[in-house]
Amino acid sequence: MLPWVFLVVSAAMILPAAAAFAAGDEPGEYLDRRVVIWNLFFKMMTVAFTVGAVVSGTIIWLIWRFRESNPKAKPTPYEGTDW
Repeated sequence: MLPWVFLVVSAAMILPAAAAFAAGDEPGEYLDRRVVIWNLFFKMMTVAFTVGAVVSGTIIWLIWRFRESNPKAKPTPYEGTDW
């Protein structure tokens, strides 16, 4: 699963970046690269913060749910045996 995630993330970052260096087909059209690059940076940082918040929240939930002092966390028969 991890290679697919890497491919999707890399495609999502590379494809919009091509617009920052491409000029229009018609003569006389100019592209302010600073504005386009800043826009891409802003979009990518928004995505990065959103993904980071979801991952952090998931980790916090996992730690809280499966902590040792949780009353619902009971050992399985295999874990409960003493050697």
